[in-house]
Amino acid sequence: MLAADQASRAMGIELLTHGEGHAVVRMTVTATMVNGHGTAHGGCLFLLADTAFACACNSHGPVTVAAAADIDFVAPAHEGDVLHATAVERTRFGRSGLYDVTVRRADEVIAEFRGRSRSIRRTTTKEPR
Repeated sequence: MLAADQASRAMGIELLTHGEGHAVVRMTVTATMVNGHGTAHGGCLFLLADTAFACACNSHGPVTVAAAADIDFVAPAHEGDVLHATAVERTRFGRSGLYDVTVRRADEVIAEFRGRSRSIRRTTTKEPR
């Protein structure tokens, strides 16, 4: 799944570890990820956390997507920072799941993300553009 994720690849996100219900990804904040305040854009931090979430919730096999997610920004990140996002499954019930992701720079927490997942059936047809 991650190999086909062009958005994550374009941001330089790397999968470091993964297994059933967990994943760790890494990203270095580049100049193109910095907002007008000189800090990492919140959307870039969300994408990093969401990628870890996607890897963790898809670790069980069925195609799983985000049903909802939210993020709390705790500290700013800056150009050159190497960030790690660690996703951990909290619970799965039926076709749904709940995952927490912590984004860190070394030992400092940058953001906390909570994602809610839903397993779906893969569609085989694409609508014309």
